[in-house]
Amino acid sequence: MKRTMLTLLTAAAATALVSAQALKVDSALPAYKKVSGVSGSLSSVGSDTMNNMMTLWAETFRKAYPNVKVQVEGKGSSTAPAALIAGTAQFGPMSRAMRATEIDQFESKYGYKPTQLRTSYDALAVYVHKDNPIKQLTLAQVEAVFGKSRRRGFKENVTRWGQLGLTGDWANRPISLYGRNSASGTYGFFKEHVLKNGDYKDTVKEQPGSASVVQGVTEDRYGMGYSGLGYKTSGVRIVPLAETDKGPFSDGNYEDVKSGKYPLWRFLYLYVNKAPGKPMEPLVGEFLKLIYSREGQEVVVKDGYDPLPAALAKEELAKVAR
Repeated sequence: MKRTMLTLLTAAAATALVSAQALKVDSALPAYKKVSGVSGSLSSVGSDTMNNMMTLWAETFRKAYPNVKVQVEGKGSSTAPAALIAGTAQFGPMSRAMRATEIDQFESKYGYKPTQLRTSYDALAVYVHKDNPIKQLTLAQVEAVFGKSRRRGFKENVTRWGQLGLTGDWANRPISLYGRNSASGTYGFFKEHVLKNGDYKDTVKEQPGSASVVQGVTEDRYGMGYSGLGYKTSGVRIVPLAETDKGPFSDGNYEDVKSGKYPLWRFLYLYVNKAPGKPMEPLVGEFLKLIYSREGQEVVVKDGYDPLPAALAKEELAKVAR
């Protein structure tokens, strides 16, 4: 995605704005209070999954501070550590945790580790075309569809819909696969948590963005893809998932994500450069206060993701206050 000033939401984010209104944020979250003397420029480089959310946070922030400029680049989580290390971005959004090697590279330059902040809950969804009648899948079945290794022990390599129980016209149709590219944290999370670090099949059509995966499945009646839950549109269905065939199966609703019942939940992270014992730059600090305010967590909901409880938001903000 081209680096640009923030102006427009993607179609996927616009859909999420409508579909996620029912979810409410914790009433104990504080309202954001505008302060004086805030100006300058901010840059965010990292996760495509979080690109729309960073856009919405930036737009909300600029309503309070019109003179502040914010740039967002969302080419994948793997681009965040390098940007933070180089000092070309203040924010490194990531849909996975930093790897030990990435943390070591940061620490070798600055002498301390980057600060990891949990911003919201997310879940990876397995998407099928809206007309697909499949009812549910286990992670072993999903792995047998997308992976070569079958480390979860499913009985056979799955290439056709009939192997997943579909009948009639569906039975002999090949499953067309859509996924993310290797720069994506979503790619890495799915590989670790579904494939158990096995290899993807060569037939997976790698997409440059989360919305592209959903769009591919929308246009492909026999497609299946994985992407963030916040990218759901009317053209696809989310398949309920469970660890085993004993269940419980879940479609990734908020309560199941918070409780851990849904098997593919995760936090979405924001990494910052916070020197121990030194205050954050005021511009960066105020942006973070917005994220953990009522308005900031309402942005999370508007973008189709799940907000943090007030206690957890307070805990994260405290990491950059000391």
